[in-house]
Amino acid sequence: MGSNPQHRITKAGPLLDENGRLTEPGYATSLLLQYDRSRIAASVLRIKKWDYYYIGNDHYRLALTIADNGYMGLDSISLLNFEKRTERTTSRMCILPLGHRGLPATSERGDISVKGKDYALSFLNDGSVRHLSGYMDNFVDGKTIRFDITLTGTPKDSMVIATPFAGKPKAFYYNQKINCLRAEGKAEFDGKEYAFSPDSAFGVLDWGRGVWTYENTWYWGSASGLADGHVFGFNLGYGFGDTSAASENMLFCDGVASKLGRVRFDIPMAGGREDYLKPWHIGDDEGRLSLEFAPILDRSACMDFKLLISDQHQVFGRFSGMAVLNDGQSVAIKDLTGFAEKVHNKW
Repeated sequence: MGSNPQHRITKAGPLLDENGRLTEPGYATSLLLQYDRSRIAASVLRIKKWDYYYIGNDHYRLALTIADNGYMGLDSISLLNFEKRTERTTSRMCILPLGHRGLPATSERGDISVKGKDYALSFLNDGSVRHLSGYMDNFVDGKTIRFDITLTGTPKDSMVIATPFAGKPKAFYYNQKINCLRAEGKAEFDGKEYAFSPDSAFGVLDWGRGVWTYENTWYWGSASGLADGHVFGFNLGYGFGDTSAASENMLFCDGVASKLGRVRFDIPMAGGREDYLKPWHIGDDEGRLSLEFAPILDRSACMDFKLLISDQHQVFGRFSGMAVLNDGQSVAIKDLTGFAEKVHNKW
């Protein structure tokens, strides 16, 4: 594809061979390769698995995480209010789950439920409906958050990528992003109801399984909504692993994927540092994508324990511009709500 050939995986098979190495680096539009934890050759402490959902409309957004990262489990809820430009995130951690939290081996169906002394999260998936529910006491200022949401209308195509890491044959990242799920339900917090209607609210699943190298910096952008009379979304990203076989960049229009090559996030600089709340530009190397990103709020978090570092800037805002599909059709994008992020981790 242009100056950046993209290898497409077209046949089903195992994700890893008998030596724990990726059988076929590349991209697909469904989970053709089967993840089997028993084939991983790395230490159980290094295996990372998570299901991350975010659900939103033009006014507010809810993000939910259940993760098992070998030495550390993480359950998290975020609530963002774009009109008030506020965000609240509270996480609960557990030590040494070692893969026993029961995250499914596929995103296509399977249930995961977790609970602690003051919270519970449940992600149920029967193959057609995803039911997300739960609560967290003392979410913020001693107040409880509750949510009950269903996601339906799984589109025909999604972004799937099998990524190796150069020089680390036992490391890999298998990732799926399902955009443009229809969301219905509500969250309740501090006397306010945050309602989601399927005509205006969309959900995204970020499903990840893998063994990573110690230090990584990545860029990721995602949006789902309505554009130019279509249900439209995109997944954009780079910087993570060896993506010489394929990038993770895709457009989604009415459930059908269009593959892009490489993209770049141009984040404004001020005083030698990124100024995340100034307008960004995002484009590709083939002239098929040109987006202006107007930030609303920066969900930033920095943890520095020397050996463990996580410096995150997940910036929510609105995208405007144009995108060209595989068939040459141009889609005009105006104020499409989503996010773009830069994350640096050592873990």
